[in-house]
Amino acid sequence: MNVESVLNTLPQVIPGSTGFSNNPGGGVATLNLRGLGSNRNLVLVNGRRYMFYDTSQVVDLNTIPAFLIDGVDVVTGGASAVYGSDAIAGVVNFRLRNDINGVEAGSQYSITEEGDGQRWDTYLAMGTDFDEGRGHITAYGEYYQRKAIFQGARDFSAVALGDSGTSLVPLGSSSVPNGRFYVNPSTVCVGSEDPNCVGGTSFTRGAGSLSANSTLGQYYTGPNTSRPFTTNDYYNYAPDNYLQVPQERWMLGAYANYEVNDWFNPYMELSFVNNRVANELAASPISGTFNIAVDNPFLSAADAASLAAIDAQEAAIDAALIAAGGAGRYNNPGVVGVGLASRTNAVSSRQALDERNAFRVLIGSTGAITSGIKYDAYYSYARTRNSNIQYGNISRSAFAAELLANRLNIFGPNLLSAEEVAAISITTQNTDISELQVAQASISGSLFDFGLGGGSVGFALGGEYRSVESQFIPDQALSSGDVVGFNGGDPTAGGYNVKEVFGELSVPLLGGLPFAEKLELNGAFRYSDYSLGGVGGVWTYTGGAQWAPVRDITFRAQYSRAVRAPNVSELFGGQSNGFPGATDPCATAGAQNDAALVAICTATGVPASAIGSGASLQPNPQIEGLFGGNPDLQEEVTDTYTAGVVLAPSFLPGLHVTADYFNIKVDNVITSLGGGVGGILNLCYNVFQDVNSIYCQAISRNDDGTIQNPTFVTAVNANAASLKTSGVDLSVDYTQTLGFGMFGAESKLNAFFQGTWTEKYEFAPVAGQQAYTCAGYFGVNYCSDPQGNPQSKYKWTSRLSLIDGPVTASLRWRHLSSVKADSLVNGDPVSASELAVPKLKAKDYLDLAFSIDLTDTYNFSFGVNNIGNVKPQLIGSDQQQANTYPGVYDVLGRDFYAAVRFRF
Repeated sequence: MNVESVLNTLPQVIPGSTGFSNNPGGGVATLNLRGLGSNRNLVLVNGRRYMFYDTSQVVDLNTIPAFLIDGVDVVTGGASAVYGSDAIAGVVNFRLRNDINGVEAGSQYSITEEGDGQRWDTYLAMGTDFDEGRGHITAYGEYYQRKAIFQGARDFSAVALGDSGTSLVPLGSSSVPNGRFYVNPSTVCVGSEDPNCVGGTSFTRGAGSLSANSTLGQYYTGPNTSRPFTTNDYYNYAPDNYLQVPQERWMLGAYANYEVNDWFNPYMELSFVNNRVANELAASPISGTFNIAVDNPFLSAADAASLAAIDAQEAAIDAALIAAGGAGRYNNPGVVGVGLASRTNAVSSRQALDERNAFRVLIGSTGAITSGIKYDAYYSYARTRNSNIQYGNISRSAFAAELLANRLNIFGPNLLSAEEVAAISITTQNTDISELQVAQASISGSLFDFGLGGGSVGFALGGEYRSVESQFIPDQALSSGDVVGFNGGDPTAGGYNVKEVFGELSVPLLGGLPFAEKLELNGAFRYSDYSLGGVGGVWTYTGGAQWAPVRDITFRAQYSRAVRAPNVSELFGGQSNGFPGATDPCATAGAQNDAALVAICTATGVPASAIGSGASLQPNPQIEGLFGGNPDLQEEVTDTYTAGVVLAPSFLPGLHVTADYFNIKVDNVITSLGGGVGGILNLCYNVFQDVNSIYCQAISRNDDGTIQNPTFVTAVNANAASLKTSGVDLSVDYTQTLGFGMFGAESKLNAFFQGTWTEKYEFAPVAGQQAYTCAGYFGVNYCSDPQGNPQSKYKWTSRLSLIDGPVTASLRWRHLSSVKADSLVNGDPVSASELAVPKLKAKDYLDLAFSIDLTDTYNFSFGVNNIGNVKPQLIGSDQQQANTYPGVYDVLGRDFYAAVRFRF
């Protein structure tokens, strides 16, 4: 019912965003070939670009009518010469049926063994030939609904888990609905600069219950009743999160073609999709230091006394500072700054509703120019608008004001009144708008024949124009930073266009000769002129050969140079300053004794006398950085090599085997420069030590060498990383007639196998530096980017089908090999004995399906997926969400479905 559920079983695919992606969510399903990232493969419908859903220019598979798919062509490896930008990992083309004459209607219902997660899909398609078969039109509509499953509905995801040494333990959150309140005792010296306060007066700020339990603090069990907080009071947020995200989808469309004459055959395609998806997270956690009045009526007696004592201490400190000729430090009698970690369950959970409306219009024409040459020209326009409405957000400023005014009772479970909820709550809305225009014209056909049995030389030549425009309009409250709950965002707006010329050539040199049953060469090129200054004009090209010494065996090889231009989000994403924790190597103790470090520090603007001076050179543990889009980005560049063999032995009719080796390398990969501020500083001063490197050039300093306003570290997007992957694809398809049948004259047995061995997958956040090994590994430490999901070294899908007249019975076997923790091989490797989950075991899933043609008009099918009710292995800190990777490992359990289809 959803395209994603089929494609993600392909061994070449590592799941991207799915119906199990709740945080982050958005209700989209994306394709991720080879694990290279959903923005590095191209999704086509009927061979043409489709509509994408946001500023990242990625297609949502939910917008493709699954019930009309006639076939799916998957081309893995660089294909930019043929299809243009984005086809780095490959191309997936969905071919829609054009053979409907009459009416087709169908409905399918699915439900898990637990009785939840219902999915219902119903569709109607009408098609007809007209004008004596010169034209055809198909119109369709679909309604799809998917019910939610919360993580609390499954044992494996009901409790949030984390790692504690070698054990999995309940993790939870220290921000709790009852509230957690604390004061960190601090020592203040007055009248002396000596750190030991020699000759001065020492004041200790902190007293009573709020400082007795350090940062654990006090926990309110009821109104005006508190006790010391313990780790057993941590909040289990798991049950409040979706395991399966609910979805509702309406789809309408039509496509038609008509042969006016030999040279003019117009066609058109229309699509409209309304997709509604909700995401839900636990109620907003709010933490930090907030001012509380000493006379707050909601405090327990012990905590009120503690606040009063602290307030008195602050008054004494201020008095001593003023008497010594200085200014008071606190200057706020009757008010104390208290650390709190609360959770606003009394408001609501955090809810985000995405409503995405997308449409696409395509018109074109094809026809003959000569008897051997035809043309094809079309124009398409696609637009997607997404409204993201968020509930359950809290205004930090309103929260602070209401708390200080003694109008906000967060001292206990769910004590907020309706007025208090209204005072601190804030509803926010973000908007995405994306547009794509494509105009293409091409000619293709045959040129001449070498006369050596190979056939005619084929060619294609054409031009294309594309325009991309996208914008992200964040809610002003979110972008201001005042909202607690969902993440804020900065505005994004921009676009670009590209003009292209392309050509393809197929040259069959030999055919039907000894040791040359077939010998064919192919090649393609594309020149693209981007309006982007960082890209400009780029060439992509490919070349390959096929050689069949005999009819039963064919060898093939291909080389491709492909590119991906940066998308709107990467280019024009709003830039903003942040303050991450980082260390300035020039300020560290002993830096002045390292000659190489002294040289590079001096070259980048640090006075020699300041090197190694600690706080004088780095006054704060945070260093300001600039983050966001970079309009000067260049294109990513890929080299792909493939070589393989095709076997179709004449002595074993019905057998077809293909095996292909692939090797893909992506350079200039777009990522945050150096991995962020800390990475840039480390790479400049400890690794490259070259003032002209992009890392040193990203650092600006003041005259005294410090990095603080108005200077900062520029950590915007850059072409800084690299990716490599290689392996072997194997496909085996065999059909054997059985010579007998129970429901038909003769039955047949089909065995199909499709598998991939991933030899290596390496991601280097900084090109030329240590690459992280990720093939056969999982984790959030090193292998979470760019694909984010475990990549088994061995993944296959096999199917055994018995076709007996109108009855088909099919057994499918899906296999994922084991994966190990990525910290075992990357960075400073640890031993397996030090980890709570050093390995995820192999998973095997069996699915059973039956299809019965009751008549020529009616079909009934039913089946069960995950017959063995195989559950995911529990993971702690290395999880994606729900204590596992829900897009990779089955989280529904045993799942049943039944469907009917009518044709008349």
